[in-house]
Amino acid sequence: MDLKLHDIVEMKKEHPCGSRRWEVLRVGMDLKLRCCGCGHEVMAPRRKLEKSIKRMITEEESI
Repeated sequence: MDLKLHDIVEMKKEHPCGSRRWEVLRVGMDLKLRCCGCGHEVMAPRRKLEKSIKRMITEEESI
């Protein structure tokens, strides 16, 4: 999966705050994501997070 900084992704499971959208803050072997709903930040291995991503949100959809 081709992820870049500040991309918005939609996860398969909902975060406890009710949001499914996350912003990519760091890219590498690990990914760092920030919840667009509450601002919670998570850092996890790329392989694990890529399995949890449902789709990437385009710029037109995020506005």
